[in-house]
Amino acid sequence: MLLVSVVVAAADITFRAASGAYLKTLLPAEDLLVANARFESTTWTTTIVGPPLGGAAIGLFGPVATVVADAVSHLLSALGIRAIGGHEPRPKRREAAPMRAGDLLDGWRYILADATLCPLFVSTALFNGLLMAADALLAVLMLDRLGFTPWQYGLAFAAPALGGLLGARLARPLVTRFGRHTVLVVAGTLRALWPLGLAFVGPGTAGLLLVMGVEFGLVLCCGIFNPVCATYRLERTPADRVTRTLTAWTVTTRATTALLIALWGVLGSLLGPRTAIGLAGVLLLASPLLLPRRTPTALPGAPLPKVSPAAGIDR
Repeated sequence: MLLVSVVVAAADITFRAASGAYLKTLLPAEDLLVANARFESTTWTTTIVGPPLGGAAIGLFGPVATVVADAVSHLLSALGIRAIGGHEPRPKRREAAPMRAGDLLDGWRYILADATLCPLFVSTALFNGLLMAADALLAVLMLDRLGFTPWQYGLAFAAPALGGLLGARLARPLVTRFGRHTVLVVAGTLRALWPLGLAFVGPGTAGLLLVMGVEFGLVLCCGIFNPVCATYRLERTPADRVTRTLTAWTVTTRATTALLIALWGVLGSLLGPRTAIGLAGVLLLASPLLLPRRTPTALPGAPLPKVSPAAGIDR
């Protein structure tokens, strides 16, 4: 199981880096936000539909058949990507060479040297890590200390995913009206305000509704922020650096998340889960301070594109 988990994690990092680079070659710059918003919508749709279907499949067919069906779905996904067809531009000589450890360091060097990407990178890594650390302790608090049943716990996180779907649909219209940088900063700030409320969850229906309300507001803001951030990152990264930059970004966020989950597990044991969740919420309030505070300058020879009002989601 450990070996499979390592392989899956490595494949996921590789896929994310390659998909970001490929998306940038497939679409004109003005359509990147539309595409990222659609991907975000798909993610939240599967979050809503997937767990109930998975539970039903386990009940009807058993866990082994369900895991096999999941594996087949990944193969179908690969076939769907292969069906895109066409040919992407041939990579430059350096990109065509096998990736070395120095190439991954190049991704970090580029991120840290960019005055816009660096604070966004640090803010994203800390936010994701602290949020996941708090969620792990919230499971202990709800299922053990407060006596919620597993179906109530699942409902508390599945229903608010509708907020993520709504946020993804709102991302492009908001950017069209208020501008990409403004939406990035405002949504990034608002998403940091919600997790502190999880420290005050109590037993019973009131506690369940509190979690659902906090999670709905949180994922609504994340649904707006995530596609704008992904587009922002692609626009700030030259085509010959996208793969290395996205790889470094993903590796760092995953490692930070794992480290903070372990650290907060220790804090939860020492201070109690509620106090540790509250501490994570307080620290999350500082994450917006790391967001870019001004509109970035254009990359050399490539001015930042504007969102085309005609590039609608339902086009």
